[in-house]
Amino acid sequence: MWWPANVVDAVLFDLDGTFADTAPDLGEALNHVLKLRGLPALPLATIRPQASHGSPGLLKLGLGIGPDSPDYAELRDAFLKHYEAHICDRTKLFAGMAALIAELEERDLPWGIVTNKPHRYTVPLMEKLGYAKRAACLVSGDTCEHAKPHPMPLLHAASLMGVEPTRCLYLGDDLRDMEAAQAAGMIGIIASYGYMDAAAGTASWPAAGSVQTPFALLRYLAM
Repeated sequence: MWWPANVVDAVLFDLDGTFADTAPDLGEALNHVLKLRGLPALPLATIRPQASHGSPGLLKLGLGIGPDSPDYAELRDAFLKHYEAHICDRTKLFAGMAALIAELEERDLPWGIVTNKPHRYTVPLMEKLGYAKRAACLVSGDTCEHAKPHPMPLLHAASLMGVEPTRCLYLGDDLRDMEAAQAAGMIGIIASYGYMDAAAGTASWPAAGSVQTPFALLRYLAM
């Protein structure tokens, strides 16, 4: 799908699985908890599809527990403590993302992050990656009253950048990202290189298109 020239005035990114490959450090946090329980570590290939779902999704994957489990809070705290201490040991931008950001900045197109990751992890991670001050906005999962798939975080980001939501493009790797973009009136593009399994069924997601690499997003922008 294509849009008239100048329709995109700003670009927003999900963080985990879209802007940066955070699965290695999230996976290490999960395996730390598994080790505490005397359980074998899980391979990264098993962890990666669940990495966008944070501690709830990963603890369910590794231990089969949810928030209603008696020891959930203790294990979640252990997970988060380890993750916070090693938040950017092996995390890096996806290949092509640095070039894409440089091109957006060259075109004077503001860009920002909208993630469900809590603020206490979003900012330090972006700082360690070297992009916190370059982003026009950093909207975390606890910035607004509601998190994605509610449109509020995306609308807040557009407001911070001074751009109409309909002139924003949002790149994300999860169904909730596309649902939030649709509800906010933004152009939703699927990051097909992100954290999704083969059964994700992205064809039914309310998206305007998809990309196999970050840099391919340029085809959806006015040249």
